[in-house]
This record gives sequence, C-alpha cells and structure tokens, in this order.
Amino acid sequence: MADEGRNDIFFITGGIASALEQAKAAAGGKDVRVSGGAETIRQFITAGLINEFSLYVAPVLLGTGVRLMDGLNPAGLELEQVGVSNSPFVTHIKYRLSRPQPDG
Repeated sequence: MADEGRNDIFFITGGIASALEQAKAAAGGKDVRVSGGAETIRQFITAGLINEFSLYVAPVLLGTGVRLMDGLNPAGLELEQVGVSNSPFVTHIKYRLSRPQPDG
C-alpha cells in the first residue's frame, strides 16, 4: 500500500542540479518541491530550474532577513502571483516564474 500524503526529506550536498535530479528520480514523475530560504530560491532561479515558488511571510522579526531578488536581473524575470492563503501566524504566497521570450 502506498504511503499517501507522505513527505520524504533528503539533504543533498552535491549542488542544486544534483539535488533536483535525485528528487525527480525519487518522485517517479510526480511534482517535486524544494525547501529552503532566499539563497536556495535565487540559486534555482539563476539556474533556470524552477517554474514556481512559495514565500511564507510571518509577522515575527528574526534578524535582518535576506532580499530575495538581490543579484537577479529583474528584466529577465516575470512573476505572476497564482495563490495566497493566510492565518493569524503566516501568509503563504505562491508565484509562477517565467522568462520573457525573445521577439522574432
């Protein structure tokens, strides 16, 4: 019997391309979700390896934080908000990421 709703967590140290490749193989054709902070999202955006990401915003100050889009070329990205849900403790915002297609 399959483990419906089961989430496996693996820690990979061979780089993001290796981590994604291993996750896709383990998922057997199902969607893959990568967890991490702003640095992780930036690495995957820069490498062109993700098409959606979620931000979790909590009203608690935990230090200075990290600016998500620092170092990225905003002209080379298009973000579309595709979902939002919230509770008194956290807001979840889901974005679809695309890159503009060249003209011609």
